[in-house]
Amino acid sequence: MTIDKPSKNARKREQQALQELGEYLISFKSAELDSIGLNDDLLEAVRAAARMKSHGALRRQKQLIGKLMRQADADAIRARLDALGARDRAEKQMFARAEKWRDRLLGGDAAALEAFEKELGETDEELRQLLAQLEVTYNERAEKTLKRQVFRRVHANLVRIST
Repeated sequence: MTIDKPSKNARKREQQALQELGEYLISFKSAELDSIGLNDDLLEAVRAAARMKSHGALRRQKQLIGKLMRQADADAIRARLDALGARDRAEKQMFARAEKWRDRLLGGDAAALEAFEKELGETDEELRQLLAQLEVTYNERAEKTLKRQVFRRVHANLVRIST
């Protein structure tokens, strides 16, 4: 009876994949790292690597992270990273949707405001006031400010109705 154990090359590929996953963690912010749920040693090693400037020290720290990753539950870490990625994609989609609505509202489409309010399910007096102020302003700086405020208002409304 022989037990099929992975070849040396397969073990090396697996360890390299774990080290790359650990190196990927270095790019995350501290709050995101906390939400991933890493063990204390790995979390401290990743945070230390993020602070390092020396190439040699960083290389050694990445090797340490790879070693610590062997003891961590890599599948759970990948699942949490996928969840973070999904949230990030949703936020980007919401931002793009708000940009489209802003462009449509500022583009002079008369039905755009009504269509937006229909999607909201209510009238937005503050947005109406911002658009009215934008029509009468001649100052370029004030116009930029109002356009930014329109975007923020549209984005806030879209976030509110999506939750």
